[in-house]
Amino acid sequence: MKRRTLLLAAATAPAAALAHHGWSSFDQDRPVYLEGRIKSVRWANPHAEAVITVDASLKLPADLGRRSVPAQSQNVDGAAVLAKTRLPEAAGGDWTIEFAPLSRMNAWGVREPKPGERIEVVGYIAPKIGNGRLLRVEYLFADGKAYGLRSSPAG
Repeated sequence: MKRRTLLLAAATAPAAALAHHGWSSFDQDRPVYLEGRIKSVRWANPHAEAVITVDASLKLPADLGRRSVPAQSQNVDGAAVLAKTRLPEAAGGDWTIEFAPLSRMNAWGVREPKPGERIEVVGYIAPKIGNGRLLRVEYLFADGKAYGLRSSPAG
């Protein structure tokens, strides 16, 4: 019985490792912008997730580099991130969006988004996960507010 349990644990370990990954899986040198409608939401740990549908005609907002972003407890140069943000290649279609853990989402006061709502995000793509259509959010723009999700609010 112990051997069977060990084999089962060994067989599922790679899937578990893929399911939860740190910032190192994401290309932090190339922030990208996505805007879309929420298709589905999973509001649970280890981090909240959503699938958004992005229109193929997506354009980078003219004001993106001038948007104000909140200070985070971790040192993140928000102005520099926004200044170098670009659109991903072939942006149209469904994207999986990874938010922060629920404790951090609560600290920012982010409510659970509902299907059909529109959100904007700036974040980083994991090129080797999810067919390259997995984005980890650095900044969320929703409900007329900006949220920095790498760490807790500064202060």
